Amino acid sequence: MNNMDKLKNAVIISSQAMPCEPFYNQVAMQAMMQSLINGGAQGLRVAGARDVKLAKSLCDLPVIAITKPDKIPDNYKEVVYITPSVDDVKILAEAGADVIAFDGTLRNRPSGDSLGDIISAVHNQGCLAMADISTFEEGIEAHKLGADIVSTTLAGYTSHSEVVDGPDFGLLERLVKNLDCPVILEGRIWSPNEVKRAFDLGAYAVVIGSAVTRPHHIVQRFVEVKDQK
Repeated sequence: MNNMDKLKNAVIISSQAMPCEPFYNQVAMQAMMQSLINGGAQGLRVAGARDVKLAKSLCDLPVIAITKPDKIPDNYKEVVYITPSVDDVKILAEAGADVIAFDGTLRNRPSGDSLGDIISAVHNQGCLAMADISTFEEGIEAHKLGADIVSTTLAGYTSHSEVVDGPDFGLLERLVKNLDCPVILEGRIWSPNEVKRAFDLGAYAVVIGSAVTRPHHIVQRFVEVKDQK
C-alpha cells in the first residue's frame, strides 16, 4: 500500500508547537506524538525536519511535513510562510517526509520560487505534493500545476478568502465535485460530527490540529464560554 492509499479515509492529527510553547520541547513532542499514535491517529502532520525524523522514528504512518517560521507573522493573512521555498522542500524530503504540504495560493513567495517550482521540487524528491489552499480557484490551479492533494487548510486564513464559522464545508464540497484528486478538509475542526460530515461530503481525509494538540486553545474555549451571554 502506498502513502496515498494509506491516507484514504484517514484521520490525520497535526502535532505542532511553536518554539515559545512547552510542547515544542523534543521530549514533550515525542510524548505528544506517541499519545496520538496510541489513540489511533492514521497520519501525522508535523513542522520542521526535527519533528519529521521524530515521527518517522515512532511509526510507519504517513507523515505530512511543512516548514514555518518560529513566530507566525502578524500579517499572516498577507504573506506566504508555509514551506515557502524549494530549499524548504529539500530539507523536509531529506528528513524523510512522505507528503510535503505548502502554501498553495498564487501569492508571491519571498524566495522568488513559483508555486509550480515548489510542486516540481516535491515530485523531484519523490514525495507527494499537498497544496494548502484558501479558495476554490486556488485549488483548481494547484491541481493543474501538478499537486497530488488539495487541502482547505488556508480557507479563512488569507485576506482574500471568506471567513466562515467552523470548517469550510462549502469549499470542500465544491473541490470534491470539480477535482479528480484527493481533497482533504483541514481547519477549525472541533467535533467528531464535523469529521463525519467531511467524509459524507467526499473528503479523502481529515486533518485535525488545535482541537487535539493545542491545550492552551482548548482551555481558552472553555474559559471564554463563561463570558458569553
